[in-house]
Amino acid sequence: MNIENAKSQMRKGMLEYCVLLLLKQRPSYASDIIQQLKEAKLLVVEGTLYPLLTRLKNDGLLEYKWQESTQGPPRKYYALSREGIKCLDGLDAAWAELSNTIQYLKNIPTEFHL
Repeated sequence: MNIENAKSQMRKGMLEYCVLLLLKQRPSYASDIIQQLKEAKLLVVEGTLYPLLTRLKNDGLLEYKWQESTQGPPRKYYALSREGIKCLDGLDAAWAELSNTIQYLKNIPTEFHL
């Protein structure tokens, strides 16, 4: 098994959830989302994030508004929609279930059989 490939697949699977978690805190623009993910040790490039944001918006999970910037052109700030909040609640429950499963499996007493 290629561990790096497995880690990459895990990160891809969690990215959508992580973005929704960040946007639950406050509306953000793409560069801010990338920076926050980087601080959380989840490295994401613009070429990955922008299509994800577009897909989440098209699925009705995100809304956006343009806001003027003092440092350049206006910025598109993304926020969770009502549907996005419901989706995040479902993902929270799924994560809790998955986390409990992993903890259970990690704590099963080890028996050695040949």
